Amino acid sequence: MLTHIKDIAIQLAPRLIEIRRHIHSHPELSGQEYQTSAFVAGVLSSCGIHAEEGVGKTGVIGELQGKGEDTRILGIRTDMDALPIAERTELGFSSRQSGIMHACGHDVHTTVGLGTAMILSQIVEELPGKVRFLFQPAEEIAQGASWMVKDGAMDKIDAILGLHVFPSIPAGSIGLRYGALTAAADELEIIIIGESGHGARPHEAIDAIWIASQVITNLQQAISRTQNPLRPVVLSIGKIEGGRAPNVIADRVQLLGTVRSLHPETRTQLPNWIEQIVANVCHSYGAKYELNYRQGVPSVQNDYAITQILQSAAEEAWGGDAVQILPEPSLGAEDFSVYLDHAPGSMFRLGVGFKDRMINYPLHHPLFDVDESAIVTGVVTLAYAAYKYFSHGA
Repeated sequence: MLTHIKDIAIQLAPRLIEIRRHIHSHPELSGQEYQTSAFVAGVLSSCGIHAEEGVGKTGVIGELQGKGEDTRILGIRTDMDALPIAERTELGFSSRQSGIMHACGHDVHTTVGLGTAMILSQIVEELPGKVRFLFQPAEEIAQGASWMVKDGAMDKIDAILGLHVFPSIPAGSIGLRYGALTAAADELEIIIIGESGHGARPHEAIDAIWIASQVITNLQQAISRTQNPLRPVVLSIGKIEGGRAPNVIADRVQLLGTVRSLHPETRTQLPNWIEQIVANVCHSYGAKYELNYRQGVPSVQNDYAITQILQSAAEEAWGGDAVQILPEPSLGAEDFSVYLDHAPGSMFRLGVGFKDRMINYPLHHPLFDVDESAIVTGVVTLAYAAYKYFSHGA
């Protein structure tokens, strides 16, 4: 079966590159993937897969029913949205949308999802169960997965697979990780409320800007001395806004930031821990505060058994040297984790780096590019992993 899957993938390779380049040239922002969704639905329909549009606002679901008696449903999720980044690659198929770019590889993800659907539709007689393809919108704003779940995309799914491109791994390679793959990502807003006054007489006011700086400093110092270094926490303030004039003491400052963590136990403690530090600083200098902590997507925790299936499929397809067990998780976030609240699953890293280039630009960079040979690697790995999933007992 593996040889058959590889043969089909090689035959499909030119078409898959065409698909990827078309999607790359026509990027759409989160929640606006109307053309991409219509295109995806058209490709699915062309290979005999029923496609339902408008799932999760602008998402697409395709279902392929195998011919066996296995009642399980395997989900395969890929995301479709682009980023508000002006592309600078000067490729012949660069973005035609000003200020919008597929700088995170979702064009490759969508193509791999479609290629996997094409292959499995050609071996449907050998497929014992049902595969549901989830083409998700709005991953970049961490909302698309929740939209899809709300519309029933995960109903009755028994396991789910996903992938994400990784430029630091060369094309032809696969990165796997057991357990934590990505971090939980939460949003933080802190408002410092002081009292305004003349810039020449700060002792008569309560300087919200200065107190805000103390809050930031205390939070960063406290992480290194009160948080377990084996359970990493990253708190980054990305926006500060306050003040009205250069000679007026600010009475109000807003801080906006992100909080990343890997362990659920640590994550539950963070809101109270942050508030205690903010309260102590503000109390010391007579200020008041407001704190809003919004939990975002949880950490991606790859299921052991599903990851074993992926590893077995990748090693059989490409050899053990092409499969890397990643030593560390990423503190980036992925809303694939939302699906894992409903079924076990695993996400792998698809190497897309050019072996002959000194620099492979990172994700979200205006010069980000991929070695398109990785598309076949991703398609074969997913299709064979799906086949092997059904050859395992429930």
